[in-house]
Amino acid sequence: MNKRLFAGVALAALTAGAAQAQDLKFPVGEGAFNWDSLAAFDAAYDLEGQTVTVFGPWLGPDQELVESVIAYFEAATGADVAYVGSDAFETQIMIDTEAGSAPNIAIFPQPGLARDLASRGFLTALGAETADWVRENYAAGQSWVDLGTYNSPEGNPEIYGFFYKVDVKSLVWYNPENFEDAGYEVPTTMEELKALTDQIVADGGTPWCIGLGSGGATGWPATDWVEDMMLRTASPADYDRWVSNELAFNDPIVVNAIEEFGYFARNDAYVAGGAGAVATTDFRDSPKGLFSSPPQCYMHRQASFIPSFFPEGTVIGQDADFFYFPAYEAADLGSPVLGAGTLFGITKDSEATRAFMAFLQTPIAHEVWMAQTGFLTPFSGVNTDLYGDPTLRKMGDILLGASTFRFDGSDLMPGGVGAGSFWTGMVDYAGGKDAMAVATDIQASWDALK
Repeated sequence: MNKRLFAGVALAALTAGAAQAQDLKFPVGEGAFNWDSLAAFDAAYDLEGQTVTVFGPWLGPDQELVESVIAYFEAATGADVAYVGSDAFETQIMIDTEAGSAPNIAIFPQPGLARDLASRGFLTALGAETADWVRENYAAGQSWVDLGTYNSPEGNPEIYGFFYKVDVKSLVWYNPENFEDAGYEVPTTMEELKALTDQIVADGGTPWCIGLGSGGATGWPATDWVEDMMLRTASPADYDRWVSNELAFNDPIVVNAIEEFGYFARNDAYVAGGAGAVATTDFRDSPKGLFSSPPQCYMHRQASFIPSFFPEGTVIGQDADFFYFPAYEAADLGSPVLGAGTLFGITKDSEATRAFMAFLQTPIAHEVWMAQTGFLTPFSGVNTDLYGDPTLRKMGDILLGASTFRFDGSDLMPGGVGAGSFWTGMVDYAGGKDAMAVATDIQASWDALK
């Protein structure tokens, strides 16, 4: 591939590499992309003949999307990148690293496995410069540094993970027409959200639809509620201590967060079908009450994926919309956001591998995927007008407005807790069991795993 693809004063005037430009999703120099970042990257690297292997969890459309981003790295540097996706990523990356046949870069769906590989010497530290860049260029930058920092085999904390492609969970969905008809305004604080909840009841309506049903995973939606409430009632440090079990599950701080969920979920007047229906209602069916006439509920707290289960033909921004699940003004904890995301780590170092990690620090590496679908970034240097639809742009704004970001806590806990006793404990709590008793049971299950 011709290294001089982007040569010339005007990026739009492609010369030697014009043929390759036809393979790029968006023609270089056209649109509101940060093409200057690509030109600067092009000038800094000549990797003709070098190869980078990348292994990750993305298949199908997501694989096509990441490959559309990779194409710009290849065009700018002359390197070849081979991406392979697998639905058995977690198992296969362990096999490959232990066998000494790891790819150059691994894309981890969550930090836990990356942390384990780093502690065993299978990841290469990214260095202080990467940590500084993330701190300065990502919204809530220190949060992302912390989430990518793990102990080396010698026990020294180093940054090993670079987060790229993020999901947001701190969202409340509603039907704008229902709000307009009733004269309700979107709340901006938790105090206002609770006041709105009471107002809806006073007006004869039901504020919330909540469902925890999910087959063998029943209970998980409540864990997101509790995690969001932890971030709104306790410090980020306490959240981290809870996730690592330095803070016991039955500590009063955690019990309080569980009871904050119960404030909404265990009040018959607040929930469609009454509190007794929460544990038995399937989470996929629970938001449908937003669209009935008259409405069975006015609000539904759930992550960014939930529109997949809205009635066919629902138009986001018209028939349904969302707002940030707000923080307590009185708590003075900023604007915390709960979510998830994928991180890139080096499993086999090379010059071209380092260049690829540097490419992820360019706006263009984010904007190309942003302009298509299914991508959010905390990178403050991107042009948010490029988001493929208004819904993504609004979620992106929530992410950029975060003062703290924390990863889904249950995903970071041991499987027997985060995907076990935490789930079942929340079902018990929604059914009326005491919060302290539930939390003590969950802590006992964690102790049994140690």
